[in-house]
Amino acid sequence: MSALPDAAAATRSERLDRLPFTRKHGRLLGTAGIGWALDAMDVGLISFVIAALAQQWQLTSIETSWIASIGFVGMAIGATVGGLLADRIGRRSVFALTLLVYGIATGASALVGSIAALLVLRFVVGLGLGAELPVASTLISEFAPKRIRGRVVVWLEAFWAVGWIAAAVIGTFVVGTSDDGWRWGLAIGMAPAIFSIVVRWGMPESVRYLMSKGRVSEAERTVRSFEEAAGVPAPETASSDAAVPAPTGPRVSIWSPALRRRTLALWTVWFCINFSYYGAFIWIPSLLVAQGFDLVRSFEFTLIITVAQLPGYALSAFLIEKWGRRPTLTVFLVGSALAAAWYGTASTEAMIIAAGCALSFCNLGAWGALYAIGPELYPTNVRGTGTGAAAGFGRIASILAPLAVPFLIAGGGSVLLFGVFAAAFAIAAVAAWTLPEQRGKPLD
Repeated sequence: MSALPDAAAATRSERLDRLPFTRKHGRLLGTAGIGWALDAMDVGLISFVIAALAQQWQLTSIETSWIASIGFVGMAIGATVGGLLADRIGRRSVFALTLLVYGIATGASALVGSIAALLVLRFVVGLGLGAELPVASTLISEFAPKRIRGRVVVWLEAFWAVGWIAAAVIGTFVVGTSDDGWRWGLAIGMAPAIFSIVVRWGMPESVRYLMSKGRVSEAERTVRSFEEAAGVPAPETASSDAAVPAPTGPRVSIWSPALRRRTLALWTVWFCINFSYYGAFIWIPSLLVAQGFDLVRSFEFTLIITVAQLPGYALSAFLIEKWGRRPTLTVFLVGSALAAAWYGTASTEAMIIAAGCALSFCNLGAWGALYAIGPELYPTNVRGTGTGAAAGFGRIASILAPLAVPFLIAGGGSVLLFGVFAAAFAIAAVAAWTLPEQRGKPLD
C-alpha cells in the first residue's frame, strides 16, 4: 500500500486521523470498552443490591437512597479530579488507577456488616468510577480516525449496555437467589482491579497528550505502530510538529469567552440526563417491588428493559456520522422525554416492559452521542478537564436524583416522578441543540 498523501508534511495527529480503522484500533477500543463495561456492571449492580438489602436489613427509603447517592458523591469528585489528572499525568495512567481503586473497594463491600461501612466503601467506589468514564472517552476520541471518531466513541459507550446487562444477569441469578447473593454479586465486582494491570501495560498513551508534554519520540513511536498496523509506511522525514516544545504559556480555561457557551450547554445536558437516568434506572427494581412484583420478577423485568440499550447504541452509532452529533443527541433526548412520560402512566406488565424498553433505548442512545461530542468541544490541554468537569457537575444530579425519588413518589406517585424525569430530558434536548456541530472536524 502506498503512503497517504502528503504524509511527510502531516502532523502526527493528522497522520492518525487519516488512517483506516485497524485491528490495533479495535484492541484499544476493546480494552477501554471492557473497563467501561465493568464500570457499568458496578453501577447497575448496586440497584439490585439495594433492592435485596431493603428486604434483608429492613432499610427505610431514605437509607436506600443514600446507598445509591453516596456513590455519586464520589463520582462527582472523581470525574472532576480524574479529568484534571488526565491532562497532567496522562490518560492511560488515570484509567488504570481508577479501575484498581473501584475494583478493590467493590470487593471489600461484599464483607460489610453495617450500612455505615457500606456507605464509606461506596463513596470510594464512586471516586474510581467517576474518573474512569470521561478519561476513557477522551483517550478513544484522540486515537479514532476523524471521519468515524463519533461512531467509535459511541461503540465505546455501547459497552455500558454490556456491563449493565451483566449486572442484570448477576442480579437475577446471583443476588436474588439467596440471602448472601448480594455479597457474591459484589465480590464479582473485583474484576476491574485485576483488569487494571492489563490496561496499564497494554494500552498506548494518547499521542496528543504526549505532544502537549513535549514527549516527541514517544508520540512518534506510537503513531508509527498504528501506521504499521494499517500497512501505511511511515514518512521518511519528520512530521511537521517534530520540534513542538512542551507548552509554557497559560492554560486555556473551559470558561474562556471562546468556550463558555459550549461548557454551559454541556453541563446542562450532563446534569439533566444524569438526574433522569439514574433516578429512573437505579430505582426501577425497587419501584417494581413496591408495585407488588416479587424480587426475582422485578429483576427479570429489569433485565429485559436493559437489553433494549443495545439497539439504542447501534442506531446512535449509525446516525452520529450521518446526521451529526447535535441532531442525534437532541432526537434521542426528545425520545427519552416521551418514553419517561409513557413509563409514568404504565400499569400493566406489557406496558411497563414496552415503556421501559423505549426509555432504555432512547436514553442510552443519547448517552452514546453525549460521550462522543464532549471531548470534541475542547482543545487537547483541557480536553480531560472539560469532559471531566462536565461529568462531575452531572454527578451532582446523580446524587440528588435517588434522594428525590421517595419524596416525588410520596407526592404524586409514578406519574409525578417520571413527569419530572421527562421534563429534565426535554431541558437537556434544548441545551443539546445549542452545542456546536463537530462532525468531520479535526480535534484541536
